[in-house]
Parts: sequence; C-alpha cells; structure tokens
Amino acid sequence: MTMQQSGQAKGSSKPKVTVIGSGIIGVCSANYLLKAGFAVDVVDPAVPGSPDQCSYGNAGGICPGSCIPNSMPGVLKNVPKWLMDPEGPLYVRLAYLPHALPWLLRFLAASRKPRVEEISAAMRSLHRFTFDCYEPLIKEAGCEELLQKRGQLFVYENDDAGSSSAYSIGLRRHHGVRVEVLNADEIRQLEPALAPIFKSAVYLPEQGQCPNPGRLVASLAELAARNGARFIRGRVTRFEQGPSGPTALMMEDGSRLPVETVVLAAGAWSARLATDLGDRIPFETERGYHVMVKGADTGLRIQTISNDRKFVASPMEEGLRIAGNVEFSGLEAPPNMHRADALLKQARPMFRNQPEGEVSRWMGHRPGTPDSIPVIDRARKARNVIYAFGHGHQGLIAGAVTGKLVSEMARGETPSVDLTPFRVNRF
Repeated sequence: MTMQQSGQAKGSSKPKVTVIGSGIIGVCSANYLLKAGFAVDVVDPAVPGSPDQCSYGNAGGICPGSCIPNSMPGVLKNVPKWLMDPEGPLYVRLAYLPHALPWLLRFLAASRKPRVEEISAAMRSLHRFTFDCYEPLIKEAGCEELLQKRGQLFVYENDDAGSSSAYSIGLRRHHGVRVEVLNADEIRQLEPALAPIFKSAVYLPEQGQCPNPGRLVASLAELAARNGARFIRGRVTRFEQGPSGPTALMMEDGSRLPVETVVLAAGAWSARLATDLGDRIPFETERGYHVMVKGADTGLRIQTISNDRKFVASPMEEGLRIAGNVEFSGLEAPPNMHRADALLKQARPMFRNQPEGEVSRWMGHRPGTPDSIPVIDRARKARNVIYAFGHGHQGLIAGAVTGKLVSEMARGETPSVDLTPFRVNRF
C-alpha cells in the first residue's frame, strides 16, 4: 500500500485537519494532530524526505540551545565583504536585488541589540523542547539512531573565540545553554579529525545532530501514514473562500479538496498562499547549497561550523556533507552549483584526512523571515488556518516542537510555548 493510498477511511467522524506541506514541519504536525484525535490529510507535490524538499538538504543540527539570530550586531559591516567575495557566504543575484531589498533592510534592522535579545529569547523558548518533542515520535517511528547527541562545535582559525564571540556566548549562557571555550589542544582531543589550522573553538556539548534528515522526514511521514494520515500528491494554488475562511484547496490540476481546518506549512512557498488569505508577510527564500562526499571517511564525529568561512561540516550516513551559503535569487532561478563547489573547496583544508568519494550537489529553499523566527499563528482573516512556516535555518530543530504547538492550537488549547513573538502581525 502506498502512502498516497493509505490513511483515514472516508466518512470518519473525527474533525479533519489538512496540512499543506510534507517537510519536517508538516510531518511533525501531522503526527501530533493524529495523537490529538484529528483525521489528517497532508498535501504536497513532493515525496516526503525527497531532494525536492528543503528538509532533505539540512546540515542536520537538532539543537535545543539554538538561540543566536542570523542578524547580529555588526552584521552590516560584513555584508559588503561577503557580497564582493564570489565564494562568500552571501550572494544576491543582481536582477533580484530590487525584490530582495525590503527584506534585507528588515534583516539589518533586526540586528539592533534590543531586538536581537528579544529574538534570542523567542528562539530559545521554541527550541528548548526539541528533544522532548522529537524523542517520542522517533521512538515510535523506529529510527532512534537518527537523533545523536554529540554536541556542536564552532571552530576559529585564530585564538580569540572567547573574546570575538563574547556576545553570542553571553546570550547562550543567559538562556541556560552550556558553553565551553576550547584552545587548540582541547580541539584536538575532542575532534582529532580536524586539521591543526584551528586555534580556538566554542563547544556546545548538549546539542544534537541527525545523520540523515531526508530519512527522518520519510520515517515520520510513514509513521503518520500508519496511524491514519492520508498523503495527497499535488500543489495547492489558492484557497476557495467561505464566510469565515477557506472551504477548499484549489489544486494545480484543477481539482478541489474540501477542508475544515488548514495548517499552512509549505516552507518557502507559504507566503504566496498566505497572501491569498490577506496576510502579506516579508518573506524570502534563502537558497542554501550542500555538497555530499559519499563514503568519505574523515573521522569527523561532531557537526562542526567554520566561524571564519561560514559553512557547516556534518558527518552523515552517506558520507560527509558540507552545507552553507545564503543566496537571494527567488524561487524560480536555476541553481548555481558553483556555490556548492566553493563549499567543498573551502572545507578541504579543515580535515587531516581529505574527504574523497563521489560528489553530489544540492540546492534548496529555506523559508526565511527577516528576524530569524517563524510565523506560528492563526491567519488574521481566516481563523480556520494555522500558520507554521518561516523557520529558515532552524526548521529541523523546531520541527517537532512546532508540530506539538500546531496540535494544541487546533484543539483550542493554550499553547505550551508563548507564541506572542511568532505572531503574524509582528512585522
């Protein structure tokens, strides 16, 4: 029985929720909605966990201590340097700049210290329950090996990690995140796979990682299907509106899918659909790239971030994944795989044993808000629609927590996290 054929029998007396999106947010929402007693449909043109989804290409961090926004004090002085570097961490396609500029200005505005501290607190409030919300799902799905707790390592090519990152270290410690500052000898003891170019590091021992994000999404989708969710392949183009909200989803093939309650968790495509409901949200696709070196055996155990070069090296089931970059070119432009090749070029010097093996490249669309935190709220004019999108770089981290919050909202309960910072009208 395929996932498309499996699921809730017709005529169920349970209240129905239709989830738009089968990435990590969508499948976690589906599972928690099922546990809350709903019949669930999940609609997406992509197969859950496939390379067509942003979740597939994630660097794999599952970090309850993630509380550092993308836009930090001082970011403005780095932007020109990054833009001038063809292999740098930030790229804006010139023809797309007029479209991206309003978002970028909001991004820079979010770097003011008072706003950074509000965002940091909101991130920690959402992410702190990451393990608590993932573990029951992963256990039931039978894929406990996909959540590893080895910590997270930020490495520096100079010896001043403690001083140059004092502000972010202070934010983490303020929110109860355990932080260790390491010297060169301590780096070698902790992660001997790294080359001796690194002189200092920040180690977060309580963080986790997933060695195959695509398989995690697929496993959680299969769990939802076993428990009665119906997965429907198709693209939603707009809503059919009733007096108090959508009554049906209008599909790309011309078909109509009746709905009661809707969860909009369509990642980078969510803002277009939210506009159809009257909510205009500043939103961009932060296109990210990865390169996978299949079968590479560098000996790396811990997800490691180069603070100087702004990429992530993650040991995966298939080999070594190097991920990073933020590219603003919209949803339609073809990928520029030179960005992926640049990641591998920059990463090679970090290892004692060079990564060797078949190389594959990938690009995906991170759903980005300018303040680094998602929209988790009801639509302002359609109260039967719950928004759960815009997680940007944190989607894998917040997937299960967001799913639980969605189920609480659907049941009319007080959410277990204060959702005021994530409201749709904050912009």
